[in-house]
Amino acid sequence: MDDLVQITLLSLGVSGLATAISLLIGLPLGTWLALSTFRSRGLVLSVVNTGMALPPVVAGLAVAFLLWRSGPLGDLGLIYTPSAIVLAEVVIATPVILGLAAAGIGQLDPRLQLQLQGLGASRWQTIWWLWREARLSLLAALMAGFGSVISEVGAAMMVGGNISGQTRVLTTAIVLDVGRGEFGSAVALAGILLALAFLINGVLTWAQLRKRQH
Repeated sequence: MDDLVQITLLSLGVSGLATAISLLIGLPLGTWLALSTFRSRGLVLSVVNTGMALPPVVAGLAVAFLLWRSGPLGDLGLIYTPSAIVLAEVVIATPVILGLAAAGIGQLDPRLQLQLQGLGASRWQTIWWLWREARLSLLAALMAGFGSVISEVGAAMMVGGNISGQTRVLTTAIVLDVGRGEFGSAVALAGILLALAFLINGVLTWAQLRKRQH
């Protein structure tokens, strides 16, 4: 039971932290991409959209190259630690949140920004009100970002090593149990994973619907 609690809390911890970091990176960049006009904007959007479909194992491989002992960041000693999993999941979730945030803000009426500026709103006040108007889309981006990492297994296995008591999360524990032929345990862990995803996304969906009513 203690192992189950530890695995569950670690899963929530790394996924929640990775989603929060991805939001801090993706929301400002998505806002900038939605509001800016420059020559290579189409190319940047193509890169972001490609990143949204980035296979998790590719993200894990890239992070593993960086963190491996002979890699550029090898001296940090982060390989096979929860921090490595967080970093890999940030690489996975950031393009998702960035792309959906840019799409949501880009769908707003362009006249809204002009009206806010005409009323004397500063740049940051304008951005804040644009976020308020696009809040339903931004919540959807947050849900998509969290969903992309809570269910991820390839990158977590590659950079975390699935070490018992240290880096084993629900998805990697499920893979391990299936490999051992312990299907009952795997099904139980899968049920917990689904329940957590349903609970957290249910709360975010409730917030989304509540904001829509207002």
